[in-house]
Amino acid sequence: MIPKEILHKVKQVEIQTRRIVNDVFSGEYRSIFKGKGMSFSEVREYQPGDDVRVIDWNVTARHNKPFVKIMEEERELTVYFLVDVSASGRFGSIDRYKSEIAAEICAVLSFSAIKNGDKVSLISFTREVEKYLAPRKGKGYAMQVIREVLFGEYEGKGTRIEKALEFLSRVAHKRSIVFLISDFYDTDFDQALKAVAGKHDLIMVHIVDPLDKAIPDLGLFSCYDAETGEKMVIDTSLKRIRDSYAEHYTERTKELERMCRRNKTDLIHINTEMSYIEPLNRFFKTRGKHQYR
Repeated sequence: MIPKEILHKVKQVEIQTRRIVNDVFSGEYRSIFKGKGMSFSEVREYQPGDDVRVIDWNVTARHNKPFVKIMEEERELTVYFLVDVSASGRFGSIDRYKSEIAAEICAVLSFSAIKNGDKVSLISFTREVEKYLAPRKGKGYAMQVIREVLFGEYEGKGTRIEKALEFLSRVAHKRSIVFLISDFYDTDFDQALKAVAGKHDLIMVHIVDPLDKAIPDLGLFSCYDAETGEKMVIDTSLKRIRDSYAEHYTERTKELERMCRRNKTDLIHINTEMSYIEPLNRFFKTRGKHQYR
């Protein structure tokens, strides 16, 4: 695409997701991703019903009448997006590529973060880290993240999630919110996941196309593996071939879910044949309920 077309597409994504942020996710985002603690803001005179534990005794002594401390939340957080940009993401059997869904999810979450005064950062990866955008604030920067996910040029085709998690551990020194967005063709990253989940608030977003889960009976079907480049011919008329393909997806997904349970990590499944709004909204509401129990 030429630069003008790229800007138009990014602007389209921004317009499409702005309403979702305003109507659905902005308040939910703030309620579940809280700041780092409370900091002193100012003092005011004591009023009946105030907690005596917040009386500022130094100010009280100087003025010979009670004053209380007013505290406010230290709001600023950093949200890291670890986005799988391997070749399998540039595929879609419905109407959009998995990478386009990933970009829209990044947009919704980025604009929610920016609206609440938080920073956003991008780590895009294939078998290696391809691009790192250091944490910054601002709508323009959020749009840069979206543009990079949609139109970035990458050398690698395969997937190695371990590399992205290890890179995050080196650059994110304070506790942060981390969204790992992938189709998870790679599940060999348990140790790196454990290290990140122990320090950060990690949420994994699994993007799935219908053809990731099952293949229809199409007879002899010529295809190639986008990540390895291997070409093959599959006889999809054979039930054992279709069953084996579906079983492989099921086992990979079960392993991903086991990893998340072991590491107490949230996992959101997004199917490209349906809206991503409902599963994201369900995650926010469920997470919010658990926090207030």
